[in-house]
Amino acid sequence: MKRAQLIGFSVALGAAVLAYYVASSFVRPPPAPVTVEKTVNSTEVLVAASDIPVGQIVNEGSFRWIAWPSEAVSASYVTKQGGGVAMMHNLSGSVARSPMLAGEPITTQKLIKAGQGGVLAAILPQGMRAISTKIKAETAAGSLILPNDHVDVILIRQVRNRSNQEESVADTLFRNVRVMAIGQQIETKEGKKAADGSATTATLELTPRQAEMMALANAMGEITLSLRSVADLSTDPARAGSLNLDKPKNNSVRIVRYGAKSRVYGVN
Repeated sequence: MKRAQLIGFSVALGAAVLAYYVASSFVRPPPAPVTVEKTVNSTEVLVAASDIPVGQIVNEGSFRWIAWPSEAVSASYVTKQGGGVAMMHNLSGSVARSPMLAGEPITTQKLIKAGQGGVLAAILPQGMRAISTKIKAETAAGSLILPNDHVDVILIRQVRNRSNQEESVADTLFRNVRVMAIGQQIETKEGKKAADGSATTATLELTPRQAEMMALANAMGEITLSLRSVADLSTDPARAGSLNLDKPKNNSVRIVRYGAKSRVYGVN
């Protein structure tokens, strides 16, 4: 082999080796990730195994245990280390007072034992009363009012004017009242856009004083429910409309209509 050919072959071989190393540097796999294990203190907490609607009777299959960060465990949670297994057995057969989502921690405040009251009594807030009134499609927003909606309560009654002729008068009794049930329905079903059209009663959440006045209004005339916007829940917290229920010294109601005071109705 001639010397020139030998030199050319050597140069080509060296260039090939150099190209190989350069190419290898570009396709080199990334370094393997380094896994660092960190120990987190956790506590076994009792949670809902699946969605639990209001009024459902729960059993042990309705619950499961999951690891929960210890610093995030509330005192109201049921924990396995704190005698939770026995507590889970005791809670079996209870009725759900409020809806719970799958994975939500179980608390005794959300459940009530059977025999301690019905479902409606279980979801009724402390100190409040549930009272029903007759409804029909034209007095309940076309049967579009659902449980947990808020309404104004309007009384329509007949009175005699100065000419001794009867006329219809409408008075707003209460504002921003929560509807607890429509007929036997106490919870809105998923995807349901209207209440049962055949329902003839609406159950309202009222204070004891309001419940007395509601009973009186049921005997005085026809009740109409005016549906309120959900935006009013935060902007209008008033529970009583034209009736002042915060003054125990006055047991009568005076209705102001068209700027003139009407007769006084006793509520005792």
